[in-house]
Order: sequence, then structure tokens, then C-alpha cells
Amino acid sequence: MPRGRRRLGAVARAERSLPAVSLTIPALDRRSDLRTVDLLPRLLADPATAVLRLHGDAARVTRDGADARVGLGAPRPDDASRLAFYLGEAEGRQHVGVVDDPAGDDDAGLDTLRQVGAHLDPLGASLFATTLALANWHRTHEFCPRCGSPTVPVHAGWVRRCTVDGSEHYPRTDVAVIMSVVDDADRLLLANGRGFRSGGMSVLAGFVEPGETLAAAVAREVGEEVGVEVEDVVYLGDQPWPFPSSLMVGFTARARGTDLRLQDDEIAAARWFSREELLAAIADGSVHIPGSVSIARRLVEHWYGGPIQAPETVSMR
Repeated sequence: MPRGRRRLGAVARAERSLPAVSLTIPALDRRSDLRTVDLLPRLLADPATAVLRLHGDAARVTRDGADARVGLGAPRPDDASRLAFYLGEAEGRQHVGVVDDPAGDDDAGLDTLRQVGAHLDPLGASLFATTLALANWHRTHEFCPRCGSPTVPVHAGWVRRCTVDGSEHYPRTDVAVIMSVVDDADRLLLANGRGFRSGGMSVLAGFVEPGETLAAAVAREVGEEVGVEVEDVVYLGDQPWPFPSSLMVGFTARARGTDLRLQDDEIAAARWFSREELLAAIADGSVHIPGSVSIARRLVEHWYGGPIQAPETVSMR
């Protein structure tokens, strides 16, 4: 077997996994067994039901210092006419997500998951992430992919059924790999994607293709985007990422060389950083690393060896 291919067919486990990845702590019993035809009407008629309202991609959030909690309210009479889905059971209450009117200019106290996800308690993070992911899926699946006819939500919002041919369609999750690539000098590779803001740099990532293993996707994406071969692909952790509907699976990998050949339509710039060089670039403002809500930030900090103090900026335009 050629050198460097020994771990492309199977993923090795890391000795130290990623710490405190946002949006990943289980806090919600989804109770899929309860997703019956009459579940949502019953819950939306019960004042004890806890409702998370989504306004566009934002929800009402209260802050207490560094901590944040999503606002949960009782059902309203007009909720029966809105898109809603059963989220699950927690803390002795049933929870429902409702897609409400988009936020207006004068709405205060609304935040996106990107803004507050790193500060939410586990239950709030689960409720917000699940509601946003389902809402994003429903927005893009109003018509049947088989015949083009309208679809309607069924099974408490977890399925859409075609009104003509009866076919059922389920929420989609797009699996992506995201990886910290490190060279023999223990330098980290960061890149500025074509869709990034000026100075925004992150680890590499890409979607898994049909018929492909996760480790093979890591090797292919790194090779395509920066022209570097990798080995020793090691799993570190994963994260639901409802922007709009991804699961990010995190790895680290060892580069077999350091010469970079950038994919013009994907990567605007890329470079290797020592720990000292990265801290200096963050300090002078020439580099902005991903926000603390993302697994990308945790991959960078895993390589660094601990938390990095950096401004909370949005890398994407």
C-alpha cells in the first residue's frame, strides 16, 4: 500500500476530542413515537406547551452576562395556521417550533443562532438548531420532486407529503467534512474562501460526495482546494450546522507536503501558520478566525492547545 493511503479507507479516533462544541449536548427527547396526525393541534391548544417562535432566522433571546436563553412562550390562537413542528419533550414539558412572521425593524431581543449559539444552554441550543433546520428544509421543499405538485407537512412537521401522488419526503441533512491540516512543523493551514470577508480565514471544509467515505472526502477536499496530499485522518467531533441543513464532521489530518496550489474558484488565499504567527495576525486584525459557535473554531483551538481570544466576527459575506 502506498505511503499516505493507510488511513483513507477508515477513520482513526483522536486521543483528545474537541471540547465544548456548541449545539451538540443532547437535551431534548425527540419522541418520534408521538408524531401522530393529531399531535400538533392538541399541543397548540394546550397552554402548557412551550413554543419557540422563529422570525426569519432569528428567535427571541434573553441574555444574562455571557449566558443566553431562548424565549419560550405559550401557543397563540393563530399558530394553527402557521408552519409548526413538534420538537420533543424536556424538563417535563412538550416543545413546539412555530415559524412566525419575519422580524421587523423595530423588533428588539431577536438574535440568530450564529450570534448566540455559543452562549445558549443545551436545551435552548437544541430547540433553536432543530427549529431552524426544519424551517430551512420546509422553505425549500414546498413542491414534490417527483411531479412538481404542492406538498403539505405531516407527521408533526417531520415529513412533507405530495398532494397528488402521495409520496413522502423527509428532512435533508447534508454531511460535510471540516479539517485542520497540520504540517510536519506543526503549522496549521488556514484559507480565505471566495465567499469570505476580507481577512476571514478558516480550516478547510467540503461536502461528502455519494459513494465516498468521510476520510476519503477529507483527502479529496484538501487535494482539490489547496493541492496538498494528507495522511493520518483522525476524527475529532461533529456538529449540527443548520445553515441551512448540514452536519459538520470534524477531523485533523497530516500534510505530506507544504506547497499550495489553490483552486481558483474556491480559495482566494491560504497559508501555513505557527501558533505565534496566528496570534500576531489576530492581534493586528489582519486575520479573523471563525466565531466560537462553530466547530471550525474548536478545530483551530484544538491545534493551538487551548482557547484563543479573538473578536466574534462573521467570516462569510
